[in-house]
Amino acid sequence: MKSNQENLLNQKKKKEQNPFKKAVFLTLSMALCALLLAGALVVYVDPFFYYHSPLKGFPYLVDNQLAQNPGMAAHMEYDSVILGSSMTVNFQATWFKELMDLNTIKLSYSGAFPKDQSNIMEIIFRKPSGAVSQGDGNKETKKVRSVFLGVDVITYTGGVDETKYPIPEYLYDDHNLNDIKYLLNKDVILNYILRPMADPEPTDLSNVYASWWTEEYYSQEWVLHNYTPPGKVAQETLPDAYLASVEKNLAANICPYIEGNPETEFVIFFPPYSILFWNDVLLENHLEATIEVYRYIANRLNEYENVKLYFFPDREEIICDLNNYADYSHYHPRYNRYMAECFASGECLVAKEGEKGTGIEEYLLHMQEIVESFDFEELLSRK
Repeated sequence: MKSNQENLLNQKKKKEQNPFKKAVFLTLSMALCALLLAGALVVYVDPFFYYHSPLKGFPYLVDNQLAQNPGMAAHMEYDSVILGSSMTVNFQATWFKELMDLNTIKLSYSGAFPKDQSNIMEIIFRKPSGAVSQGDGNKETKKVRSVFLGVDVITYTGGVDETKYPIPEYLYDDHNLNDIKYLLNKDVILNYILRPMADPEPTDLSNVYASWWTEEYYSQEWVLHNYTPPGKVAQETLPDAYLASVEKNLAANICPYIEGNPETEFVIFFPPYSILFWNDVLLENHLEATIEVYRYIANRLNEYENVKLYFFPDREEIICDLNNYADYSHYHPRYNRYMAECFASGECLVAKEGEKGTGIEEYLLHMQEIVESFDFEELLSRK
């Protein structure tokens, strides 16, 4: 019996005296602590706003639309939101406060498809922490007064589930198990926590995602220098060629949010691309088909009482002067300001059927007249 006890004690001492095992244990313990500390740091600072709203005083860097928009949608304080492609990035949230007394957040996606809009609206209208109870008191939703949505007609001709870029699913869902991709993300820690702490220049959230172009880029010379016309297409696209895809995109990605949130006003607008956009349309021979897309979307969305529709593509003084653009479609920020003022005043509003005002047919006729009478040959001779 005594011999057995001695053997057990000796074995225990050997285990305790094994330096390799001690080193491994110590290393693993330190690694685990480091991982826990890293995860805790990410949760505390939360640079993608996945768990909570911004910490007061931390110099957050906000430059990643795919990763940071969902957290801002869920946890920022706002009553209105700007959605759309790069056509919306130069809106300033302060304008909406000034003109319409709205506390607005911008959640743009460059090159956004309808599915991108659906992905973010799913979060906007999802129950957040501290949400306002509405309806029957059982379902809580964020109270959103207005959604300002820019519609790029060409993107509505694509697939229903198509997004511009692959989204980081773990930041868009409610599953906690995949949060590890965020909590232990080296890029998040280095570039969105440590770098801002070393160089504290916080992003101005009122003008987040604003384009990098400075004044000298908004010029006819620059636009024409960088513009390459597409090859001419001989066969004309049928007028209704795109409508099936457009109908599916609206039904799957846009209309459910309009219908499901009748107390929210949806301000839908068509941006003013430059006349060179229409040169592409003419050369690719789908003018009638593109006009039909505008007509279908306008008529479909204007059926809703909680929709206001604005039409800017026929603003001749804007689109025909390339000094207003940095490329064939991206306009100067002063026209974002102009559109915000129109939202407040009602200028460029598309009248609903039976209402007084300018209807979509008049806007489209004017747009087509501008395109068909424009001297593209003379313009392009200035290259």
